[in-house]
Amino acid sequence: MAFQPYTPKPITDVFTADTDIDRRKCQRTVPMKVLALGLGRTGTASLRTALKELGFTDTYHMMSASVENPPDCLMWQDAFAAKFDGQGTFGREEWDKLLGHCQAVCDWPAVAFAQELIEAYPDAKVILTTRDVDSWHASTTKTVDWRANDPELKLVAQWDWGAGLYQPMLKRFWDTFFKGDFKKYGKSVFNDYYAELRATVPADNLLEYRMGQGWGPLCEFLEVPVPQGKKFPHTNDTDGFVDRCKARNRAQMMNVAFRALVMGGGVIAAVLSASVTFHRLGARLSAFRA
Repeated sequence: MAFQPYTPKPITDVFTADTDIDRRKCQRTVPMKVLALGLGRTGTASLRTALKELGFTDTYHMMSASVENPPDCLMWQDAFAAKFDGQGTFGREEWDKLLGHCQAVCDWPAVAFAQELIEAYPDAKVILTTRDVDSWHASTTKTVDWRANDPELKLVAQWDWGAGLYQPMLKRFWDTFFKGDFKKYGKSVFNDYYAELRATVPADNLLEYRMGQGWGPLCEFLEVPVPQGKKFPHTNDTDGFVDRCKARNRAQMMNVAFRALVMGGGVIAAVLSASVTFHRLGARLSAFRA
């Protein structure tokens, strides 16, 4: 999927609020100040909210590509092709196009390029959010590993603009980073990744942070004032993750159905057929889980 051409968002996509920015035409507009390179499900969504509160806008996160600006996925695919397939190049110029509107970056898929980002932005401070590896693995199995292999998302991606950009990128990242088997290799990848980052980043430019430590260590490291009267954010809990993803699937299928309605009957028939398959698959999955 690398070097896939940009295509504009259909005007009939009215059930999702995605933006439609072609990052290949962008450039850096703010300095990159923070590389938060802890793996997802270590509090990265909460950290993103916290960094924004501290003035680091924007802060990049997987949600930037999944539910905010799906065309970002095109450049992430380019980055994967350059690093893992030897196709093309992806250096500071390309990072500035993709992340040029951001003062900070966190979460996946950025962690797959931790060393490249450190090299591209040597003056940025590095934060490693972390947690117990067993609880991390259990949480991630129920959330992102499920999403990366979600058959509903794979089906929606055949029809919907946003899902069609996001699902292949997510799957490529997941299978590449976790060697094709998260359940088997997830914990060892976690441990090896953190060991490599600790060995790479100078101690005076590295903050290891666990959720629950509050504003203090973070603000001291970033040399910014502690927000007065504001609790440290807590977002993207495990319980709501699956429900939000399923709601996203439904909204995107509504986009598809509306586009079919506008375009005409032949497409309607095709979409209805896909919808029947979609619901039958959901029923089978529900029966299996029961």
